[in-house]
Amino acid sequence: MDKKQARLRRARKTRARIAELKMVRLSVHRTNCHIYAQIIDATGSKVLASASSLEAEVRADIANGGNTAAAAIVGKRIAEKAKAAGVQQVAFDRSGFNYHGRIKALADAARENGLQF
Repeated sequence: MDKKQARLRRARKTRARIAELKMVRLSVHRTNCHIYAQIIDATGSKVLASASSLEAEVRADIANGGNTAAAAIVGKRIAEKAKAAGVQQVAFDRSGFNYHGRIKALADAARENGLQF
């Protein structure tokens, strides 16, 4: 089992647990250059809000999309968009990534801006 398959296995287990709880989830994905976040409804079929380091407003604020500063800005934006969509509480789906660095920065920024998980 290589590194990617192990991460996807962890992600599958987490998503199954969140589906059992029937909660709205905050799904995070990162690449070497960017970070993406989505608020997905309890059925898993509809995206309620999304934010990424590719958005024009975010790119104007940061020079590089693959660092913790960019992740913090994306976390703030996803929390604001979630509140606008009427979502207060979510389950955090880190997609199998370790809760460290950019993932942690995004989660902390989302919590600071009113999202509960």
